[in-house]
Parts: sequence; C-alpha cells; structure tokens
Amino acid sequence: MSATLTQSTGAAHTRIYAYGAARGENAVPNDDLVGPIDSSDEWIRQRTGIITRVRAEPGTTAIELATDAAREAVERSGVPADQIDAVLVATISNPKQTPSVSAIVADRIGATPAAAYDLNAACAGFAYGVGQADALIRGGLAHFAVVVGVEKLSDIVDPTDRSISFLLGDGAGAVVVGPSDTPGIGPTVWGSDGSKADLVSMNGTLVDFRDGKIPWPTLRQEGPRVFRWAVWDMVKVARRALEAAGVTADDLAAFVPHQANMRIVDEFAKQLGLSDTVVIANDIETTGNTSAASIPLATHRLLQEHPELSGGLALQIGFGAGLVYGAQVIVLP
Repeated sequence: MSATLTQSTGAAHTRIYAYGAARGENAVPNDDLVGPIDSSDEWIRQRTGIITRVRAEPGTTAIELATDAAREAVERSGVPADQIDAVLVATISNPKQTPSVSAIVADRIGATPAAAYDLNAACAGFAYGVGQADALIRGGLAHFAVVVGVEKLSDIVDPTDRSISFLLGDGAGAVVVGPSDTPGIGPTVWGSDGSKADLVSMNGTLVDFRDGKIPWPTLRQEGPRVFRWAVWDMVKVARRALEAAGVTADDLAAFVPHQANMRIVDEFAKQLGLSDTVVIANDIETTGNTSAASIPLATHRLLQEHPELSGGLALQIGFGAGLVYGAQVIVLP
C-alpha cells in the first residue's frame, strides 16, 4: 500500500496590506514628442487625456523601479521582509531574458529565499499577479507575497511611431498580499485571445535584430481595434468580476481600470453605469500608460488623494497585449 500524500492548505481569505510606487525621474510633456509624429499637444490631450508622462533615466532599469516600489509596500505593510515568501513581478521590461527581475528584487528587499518569478501579461500583468498571490496564499504555498507591476517602456518606443509611442511611461507599483480574517480579494476573472495577438505587439524579434534584418524592435498597436475591444469586450469582463465577487457597481467606492487612455476609461465608466459617488482613478494624465504598473500606480495615487476610500471596494481591470485581460474586486487597504 502506498503512502498518502499531504497537500498544503493556507489561509481562508487574503487581502492587500499596502501599496508602494516608483515613477520615472523625468516628466516628458506632449510638446517634447509631437515633432517626429507630426501631432500637437491638443491632439494628444483630446485623444488620450495625457498632458505629460514620466520616463526614467537611461541608466535606470525596471529592476530599480520595481525594487523601490516593493520596498515601500513592504515597509508600509508592517510585514518583516524576511517573512515574504513569494515575489511576483509582472513586466515586459526585463533588461535581460534571464535571470528574472523578481529574484533580484526579492534579494534587494531582504526577502531571500522567497520563491520568485516574473509573469508576462502586459497590461493585465498586475491583476494576474494579484490573482496568483491570492491563490498561492490560500493554497498554502506562501504566507505573504509581494506583487509588482513594473515597466520601462521608454526602452521600446520609436519616437516616429504614431500608434502608441506617445502614450507610454515608466514606473512600478507594488502590493503586499497576506492572510485576512475576511475576504479582501474577490475571484479573479481572467483570460486571453491570442487570435488578436497582432493588435498590440513588438514589430520584430531580437533574433531578427541580431541578424541585422530590422532596427531595435519597438511596440506598435492598432489603436481603433484595441479601443473597440477594450470598451465593448472588457466591460463584460468587469461585470463578470463584480458578479463573481457578489457585489454590484453600486457597492463600489472606486474603479481602477488600466490607464490605457482616458477616452477608454470614460466610456468604460459610462457602460458600467457607475454612480457619481464612485471615484475613478486617473493617473494617466501625468504618468502616461505604464502597462503592468498602471493599476497599482493609479491606486497608490488614489489612496494618497482620497484616504477616505480606505476599507472600500475597488474594481480593478487590466487588458492589453496578448490579448489578455484580468479583473477582480479588492478591499482597499
């Protein structure tokens, strides 16, 4: 007769303890970018809601940004760094194919020997990471987890590209997730549609670049098709996340969508029928679109500007290249 395996189980519930943030050092106004794309400050403001975006110094990598954000989140959480046993970093900006950003960040914040891995889900990466941290803790694989969304997108922009380059910024947002007496993270509704992979993608491979076939690969998007997908399909995902959490839009204190474009966010809020009492996060105006970092950066700012939202419910949803999407309702720390 064979021995019976033991399976681990963890906390019944989880919650987010605290946020941390780091933004690129330089503010880059629209006027600095409009020449090569034959545009104007007014056009960018009207189309995207962006007045300026933050970009990091050439020598600052995603690793430094992620470390700063993670360190703040851990310090504010009150959880000793050596008790963090999982570090998840959502990014498409690792300066090397390997090692992971997460392993280096775990070491720098004092969380060694925490399990550490990166996940590539672009603008949905943070929502994916929160969903995984929740599952890891409830499954007994971790007790406390750090989730970071970080991007240094200025490394992969083409100044002459009119499709996406002027949207993008650099930054990192982080949270500490741990056990809770009551549910603090609702079920994650996530998914993908790889048949639309060409809508947001790099315009070449590193191998093509190595072989001299193309210049340095940069990010491109098919804006109108992405807009339609984000507004119509993602509203359904947001509604499913509310339903899965057992709440309605009227129960929300805040809405934190991926900071893709203010026109998308405004249309989103209209489709969801959000009341005037729901505070809608707006970080894109001065930070830009930071992909995986955008939701935690926007929430960090939201809590600074509206501390009264603490303890309230927020719906967060990320969506982007893949195409991938993820959403959940959380209790704001």
